[in-house]
Amino acid sequence: MATPVPVRLEAPLASFQPDRAIEQRRVGRAYHLRGRAARLALIPAVVIMAFCFYGSMFWTVYISLTRSFLLPVYKFAGTAQYVRLFATPRWQVAYSNMFIFGFLDIIGTLGLGILLAILLDRSVRFEGIFRTVLLYPLSISFIVTGLTWQWILSPTIGVQQLVRSFGWTDFHFNWITQPETAIYTLVFAGIWHQSGLIMAIMLAGLRGVDREIWRAARVEGIPAWRTYVSIVLPMLRPLVVTCLVLVAIAVVKSYDLVVAMTNGGPGFASDLPGKFVVDFEFERANIGQASAAATVMLGSVLAIVAPYLYYELARKNR
Repeated sequence: MATPVPVRLEAPLASFQPDRAIEQRRVGRAYHLRGRAARLALIPAVVIMAFCFYGSMFWTVYISLTRSFLLPVYKFAGTAQYVRLFATPRWQVAYSNMFIFGFLDIIGTLGLGILLAILLDRSVRFEGIFRTVLLYPLSISFIVTGLTWQWILSPTIGVQQLVRSFGWTDFHFNWITQPETAIYTLVFAGIWHQSGLIMAIMLAGLRGVDREIWRAARVEGIPAWRTYVSIVLPMLRPLVVTCLVLVAIAVVKSYDLVVAMTNGGPGFASDLPGKFVVDFEFERANIGQASAAATVMLGSVLAIVAPYLYYELARKNR
């Protein structure tokens, strides 16, 4: 019987283990150093944000709890400023107008923006031209938007005068001069200005939907409108909620649109909290009332954003 020849086993992999461990440690150190450098680079931004933004915010909240008037007074006075604020007729009008303007502006802007996105998603001809035209209002400021719509709605040079020049002398469209309807004219301008942004966001989401969904819907004979309503738009719920939050925050902090279009008039019929705060801060030099109004606006923003953030964080942690 032949004696088996011993086979010499070589372990080439074992000889590379130390080198691999050294390489891994080197990569880990480099990654750690890059992370430390990034954190150090962020320190100035964090400090500036903490002092200039959050510091100012907390200072405003504290001033609203004092008896400050022309100058800050740091003696705590409880909710006296808030009691006085909500007893002010102008603030009552401005705060209620925020909900009227906000509800109509959010519904109109989201509805028109989503509709435009759906129409463009159907691959219409000259899509690039339509997108440019629809996004153009977003490129101009709210000041220009307000002035433009002020001219359009003016009874002497706007729509009313144009229609009357065609022979309809009894036509009336003077909403901007009537206290009962002036707040609704702001809705026209707000929808015109912001619907292009919603259209762009939603169109990007629609273009990311898997084409197989559309093929399956066509095979099943589902109409296009039903596919959008029942399948596609529910898939884009995070985008819809993001658009909702963006428009709602724009409503709460509206100032320049009101100033340019109606200046809060007639009287204070179209006033909004943003204009109230600026007027009391710089024209009436009442820092206490302005701080209380600004704090209420902050609370309104948190009431809008907090439920969404809580829901999203809870959904991710499931």
